Amino acid sequence: MLNALEVFATVVFGVMVGVEFSVAFVMNPILNALPEDSGQLGHAHGGRMLGAVMPFWYIGSLVLVGIWAIAGWHHHGTGLVVTAGALLLVSVIMSLLLLVPINNRNKTWTPENRPADWKEQMNRWNRFHYVRVAILIAAFALLVAALV
Repeated sequence: MLNALEVFATVVFGVMVGVEFSVAFVMNPILNALPEDSGQLGHAHGGRMLGAVMPFWYIGSLVLVGIWAIAGWHHHGTGLVVTAGALLLVSVIMSLLLLVPINNRNKTWTPENRPADWKEQMNRWNRFHYVRVAILIAAFALLVAALV
């Protein structure tokens, strides 16, 4: 049963990491290359879509990793799982304090109501997101290592 939990938690978390990686290195470059206001409208729509789903995915992943750490407390690799959980918790806190406030503004912007510094705010979000993706990749690598 523990093996099934380990694999399930790793897959759920890994797919989330893939989505966040894709946002940083695939979707944002595509949206930024679109003409005129299309990119900003795409960012706003993406913020609404992912902003509705990601809180559940992050918290669900954190719960799964926590259950894994508790259920496998006396098994090999628990230190890696706990460290991965701590990194995931850091990413959640970072998201709430740094990324979500910018995203909450961004998802309401249109070409008519966006602030003059909207590009700077999006660049700040991107910088924070790159750091978050690095943290998530490190946590994912630790989970995979714990499976071995």
